[in-house]
Amino acid sequence: MSLNEEKIDVREGIVHSSIPEAELARLSDDVIGALKTVYDPEIPADIFELGLIYKIDIEDDRMVKIMMTLTAPGCPVAGEMPGWVENAVGAVEGVSGVEVAMTFDPPWTPDRMSEEAQVAVGWY
Repeated sequence: MSLNEEKIDVREGIVHSSIPEAELARLSDDVIGALKTVYDPEIPADIFELGLIYKIDIEDDRMVKIMMTLTAPGCPVAGEMPGWVENAVGAVEGVSGVEVAMTFDPPWTPDRMSEEAQVAVGWY
């Protein structure tokens, strides 16, 4: 993906369900806000703006399922990052539980970063 292409909005992956629309919108925004509190310790940008979050599903029972990646398979915090995500999202009011799944397909590239993250790391 080039820098000029539109970034994929992971919120498009949020499953629309029997949750009332206003509540789903609040949960979605709050989950994303929680994800923005989790930082890769090697990069001065949060994991959401880095593009490490590939998919967010909010199920009818308010269970949040997150598909994410890391900047590299050998990332030093690979064992800890999913727990950080679970703790942050689990603290969101109304969330009944959190499951974090890791994937490296497709592998992360800097093209997934938002402009905000690119500015934070001095690439923009």
